[in-house]
Amino acid sequence: MTKLFCGLSAGVTLLALGASAALAADLPGKFDGVTIDAKLIGGQQYEGLYARIGEWEKLTGAKVNVISKKNHFELDKEIKSDIASGSINWCVGSNHSSFAPQYPDIYTDLNKLLPKEEIDAFVPSTIKASTLDGKLVMLPRAQFDVSALYYQKSLYRDEAKKAAYKAKYGKELTPPDTWDEVAQQAEFFASPPDFYGTQFAGKEEAINGRFYEMLIADGGEYLDKDGKPAFNSEAGVHALDWFVNLYKAKAVPAGTTNYLWDDLGQGFASGTVAINLDWPGWAGFFNDPKSSKVAGNVGVKVAPKGSAGIRTGWSGHHGFSVTENCASKEAAASLVWFLTNEDSQKLEAASGPLPTRTAVWDWDIQQAASDPYKKEVLAAFQEEAKHAFAVPQTPEWIEISNAVYPELQAAILGDKTSKQALDDAAAKATQILEDAGKL
Repeated sequence: MTKLFCGLSAGVTLLALGASAALAADLPGKFDGVTIDAKLIGGQQYEGLYARIGEWEKLTGAKVNVISKKNHFELDKEIKSDIASGSINWCVGSNHSSFAPQYPDIYTDLNKLLPKEEIDAFVPSTIKASTLDGKLVMLPRAQFDVSALYYQKSLYRDEAKKAAYKAKYGKELTPPDTWDEVAQQAEFFASPPDFYGTQFAGKEEAINGRFYEMLIADGGEYLDKDGKPAFNSEAGVHALDWFVNLYKAKAVPAGTTNYLWDDLGQGFASGTVAINLDWPGWAGFFNDPKSSKVAGNVGVKVAPKGSAGIRTGWSGHHGFSVTENCASKEAAASLVWFLTNEDSQKLEAASGPLPTRTAVWDWDIQQAASDPYKKEVLAAFQEEAKHAFAVPQTPEWIEISNAVYPELQAAILGDKTSKQALDDAAAKATQILEDAGKL
């Protein structure tokens, strides 16, 4: 694996966007007198990185003017307002793989501004998800999300449970590697209302995203090659039935159709759930005795496979983009590179978030060598990162999610069959895409 550099790197060139001749400058470059206006995501887990902006200013002679700092939902509204009013007059913005498809035209292609070896240093799936219509519109920061499987280790060490499981199913009780095994074990472990086999977030984009990744794992597709909804298929019914059947069997909490991420985290930490598909940010919480009853009893492994032999891997990540309207694209790209280079990724990864540079994954695992739990967590998520895939790259993803999830809920609650629910959801999604001029 090629070692990447941190900080200044003589001989590495920054390719400027422009005419036939490319402008070369050592990263991070010199930009005396340049001011970069930026709109950044705010929040405790994101703020630590911004302390490095002062270091970049000293190295380059440029200044950064943060004109907005909000959570991404509010930032998204502000960016859309800027687009509507024709006032994209800033240079650098926080971005996210789930939001980026809504406004790819406002951002420039970072492939033309940064060395190929730097881009190649990132986990390939994150670069793929940051590329829209051939343009690298975002450089990933060390804030990568993909879900792995958390489970209570003691359940798999319990001799009575092992014997009962083998007697019932004719196989050894081991942490599941397929979603059929998850469903089987969830029903086996469940003892409602005190203990449940698993759980899932059952509303808004959360359930649509989970359905989406189960659909892919079952060999289906959400949108076909022409961009038309295709999830009301045999694979779609199989995927939705997974949720329906677990709910019907009472292997999940009765309130799961109203759950979101915090509910899942608190649920697994309460010790009342056997198996939990969840994000990396919960790993420390689950193993902290101050917050979790399962601390010291948590196993973590790569997400299971669906019926098509594909592992679930719905993922997303944060990053930074440079606007097409920016008058100082080279300086802006330098800032984006600096906030995502090895030093920056190590700073973020040290407090828990997952890196998006391959070499920093290796570094993070080395740092965890003396911590068996963290080592297990990082190994599981590093493996899971290989199977990660983003949401469909359509600007209407969020709007479609809002139309689809009530139909998924209707099937889970037994108000419609899975096929009826998916047909109705597909009709709504088709109308949204037709109204947007996509079909």
